[in-house]
Amino acid sequence: MSEKIVVCLEKGGARDMAEAFSRRTNTPISEKPGEHLTVLFNSKGVSLTGYGLAYQGDFENMLHRVTNGRLQHEMLVRASKSEKPGRKAIDATAGMGEDGFLLAAQGYEVTLYEQNPVIAVLLKDALRRAKKHPILKEIAARMKLTEGNSMELMPALLDPVDVIYLDPMFPARQKSSLINKKLQLIQKLEPPCSQETDLFDAAISADPDKIIVKRPLKSDFLAGRKPSYTLSGKAIRYDCYTL
Repeated sequence: MSEKIVVCLEKGGARDMAEAFSRRTNTPISEKPGEHLTVLFNSKGVSLTGYGLAYQGDFENMLHRVTNGRLQHEMLVRASKSEKPGRKAIDATAGMGEDGFLLAAQGYEVTLYEQNPVIAVLLKDALRRAKKHPILKEIAARMKLTEGNSMELMPALLDPVDVIYLDPMFPARQKSSLINKKLQLIQKLEPPCSQETDLFDAAISADPDKIIVKRPLKSDFLAGRKPSYTLSGKAIRYDCYTL
């Protein structure tokens, strides 16, 4: 991690989760939030606070994108469209899992790889709450989080996978006011990917049927690799590589 954090356990927080995270990051548990970044465990779950901002993962915010016929309009869903029974996907740069959630809503069994321990614990808590939600639980049940470096995990895969999804974090904008609070906090934890070639090569080594890469609309191809085809929106595009 690029910035020091504080771990704070308040009344009603999950002590076992806080203690496991404390051991994982070698960070003592405090009774009060820190001045900068704090991973806060309380009765509402796990959140990240600091710099006057607070963020908690919440898949309930995704409901409007997967209900009332809207799911099929999502570009990622169109890029990964498949009717194959038992289809499997890997989200190799999971972040807070929103894109993995779209893949799971489409019917994929999704494995989420996240190497940053703070982001991973936020995602773990968001999934825990989603699995108790009357509508979200069916989708969340198809999502499994694995904490670790996807560039190390993908080459070691033994089971076949249909889709590998890559979303290297976009470079930070100069004006932080233009970035939402999630990205403002997370970019303090984890810089944009600087090992694009290694990431792409690791995905290829897993021998999927397709690799899908999310990119800013006018950016270069990931690792300079030209895709088989591209789906473009107003601000982003999905480069698709069929193997």
